[in-house]
Amino acid sequence: MAASILIADDDPVQRRLIDNMVQKCGYEAVVVDSGDAAIALLTGADSPAIDAMVLDLVMPGLDGMGVLAKIREAGLNIPVIVQTAHGGIDNVVSAMRAGAHDFVVKPVGMERLQVSLRNALNTSALKGELQRIRHSREGRLSFADIITRSEAMEHVMRTAQKAAASSIPVLIEGESGVGKELFARAIHGSSERKSKPFVAVNCGAIPDNLVESILFGHEKGAFTGATERHTGKFVEAHGGTLFLDEVSELPLTAQVKLLRALQEGAIEAVGGRKPLKVDVRIISATNRKLLDRVKGGHFREDLFYRLHVLPLTVPPLRARREDIPHLLRHFLARFGAEENRTITAITGEAMAYLSQLDWPGNIRQLENAVYRAVVMSESDQLGLSDFPAIPAHPPVAPDLHTEPLIVSPAIHPPVPAMVSGNEIPIAPLPAHGTLSMLTGAGDVRPLEEMENEIIRFAISHYRGQMSEVARRLRIGRSTLYRKLDDTADHSATDGSEQAT
Repeated sequence: MAASILIADDDPVQRRLIDNMVQKCGYEAVVVDSGDAAIALLTGADSPAIDAMVLDLVMPGLDGMGVLAKIREAGLNIPVIVQTAHGGIDNVVSAMRAGAHDFVVKPVGMERLQVSLRNALNTSALKGELQRIRHSREGRLSFADIITRSEAMEHVMRTAQKAAASSIPVLIEGESGVGKELFARAIHGSSERKSKPFVAVNCGAIPDNLVESILFGHEKGAFTGATERHTGKFVEAHGGTLFLDEVSELPLTAQVKLLRALQEGAIEAVGGRKPLKVDVRIISATNRKLLDRVKGGHFREDLFYRLHVLPLTVPPLRARREDIPHLLRHFLARFGAEENRTITAITGEAMAYLSQLDWPGNIRQLENAVYRAVVMSESDQLGLSDFPAIPAHPPVAPDLHTEPLIVSPAIHPPVPAMVSGNEIPIAPLPAHGTLSMLTGAGDVRPLEEMENEIIRFAISHYRGQMSEVARRLRIGRSTLYRKLDDTADHSATDGSEQAT
């Protein structure tokens, strides 16, 4: 999914010009004709996500300076590029003091606007990463710090936000690397306990003979080597949240004691003589199906029901591919700053390709891939050659249909040197120029399904050049993006139904 740029200008000719430029740069354009309409769109309950804004300073009613003031009052962190026909130094100074990120003079050229938008988005991504790191260290991480635009994540986010309003035990399930601890920290950072400790324990990394000591503490002399008294993680988290990561790996003996602690709200240290009351909110996580562990006799059923009060399942990255471009932008900004590299973008070819992959290691694997690319790259842009650890071709799903219809030539066009970094397909691309007309059962496939397959093939064939795709399919770019959005909606719905 491309970054969304809000355009606010009362001049219809200027609106159309900026709209065309923004789309040619590879971004989604959202257009309004007044300052009041811009503020209403930015602050509305069902407002679309906006990544940057191009704002005319001189408008009837609420002018550009008024819009900047209201954006600041609302606490919105949207980079704003102001434009006006009057390029006096006073206007520049006033706009920058009011919070504008950049300033352009009408009529702005496409190259100037493209550079300004790219810098604004990169700066915004870096600020977001720095804020996320700071919030994580201070225990104030919130749901606003979770990078997602996926509909597959909306239900998870809503459920987690409701969980944050209480002390209900939460069990977070999901594959390794999907961000389970991030959700746990966001729940804690959005709750009444956010000023208290957040203590994370990786249950799978603790030796079996030390689990009870680490969780519940021990008295001096309780066992060989216990030369000092140790309070334990429950006491450290008193008043706050205890996050039990990989809880399915706890040995059965520790599970018994954990169950007792949850039931009675008290713990007993190893070698202790009396229980100690603790006030702890429990959030647990596992990359396995905990119910399967119960059925296999590896996890206590009574403890399972104590932890499984409010379950959350975080979908894998392959089920929310529209998040990949935004994650890439944030990782690139962060690692570029950390490594002091002036890498400004990822080529559209690389971005489109990375968005196809399944990423079995999920967000952690994507993060590490960008980190390596930033360190090893010798250019100011990341391309396909900077990701050698990624397979040359993504896995192709077997075609279960019959009677293929050849719809493309055998020779592919040459790969373009550079395409827009935001023209990204949102679904896996077909690898063969064939279109199956029938299902495995011998029925004719739905027209919409075949249309979606043709669009995905065209994006792959023309290497992510959306203008060329739209021209060859003889449809408008806005129609193309709308059809891609519809495809994403169906994919998200299918993914949620399968998860259910």
